[in-house]
Amino acid sequence: MSSASSPTPRTLQPREPGIEDATRRTRLANERTYLAWWRTGLASLTVAVAIGRVVPDVAKTTEWPYELLGAGYGILGLAFVACAYSRTRSIETALDRGEFAPIPHRLLLGLSGFGALLVVATIVVVLIVH
Repeated sequence: MSSASSPTPRTLQPREPGIEDATRRTRLANERTYLAWWRTGLASLTVAVAIGRVVPDVAKTTEWPYELLGAGYGILGLAFVACAYSRTRSIETALDRGEFAPIPHRLLLGLSGFGALLVVATIVVVLIVH
């Protein structure tokens, strides 16, 4: 028996799953997704500090390529944090209207493209800079 059809403590009668419950679950999922965007942003900011500040000091190497990469990861992290707010608001607005808010393809392309560019640049810097 699923939790949606199990008796509730107050009424001891089965609950009928409905739109209200689905909306509540969707709002909770939206909150979890918001936190996931934030975790990704914070991870990117952590990489920014590690690459931009820690690696050049530890490796005793040319600093500017790593600082540039660090700035790039920092920008990516800020973009994820900004997207967290924007996406959460658009989903909440769509839920209020009973609609669906698909993620913009340009947003996915932009984040994926910039992330891929940073990965390639990181590989190049690690292999070439001494």
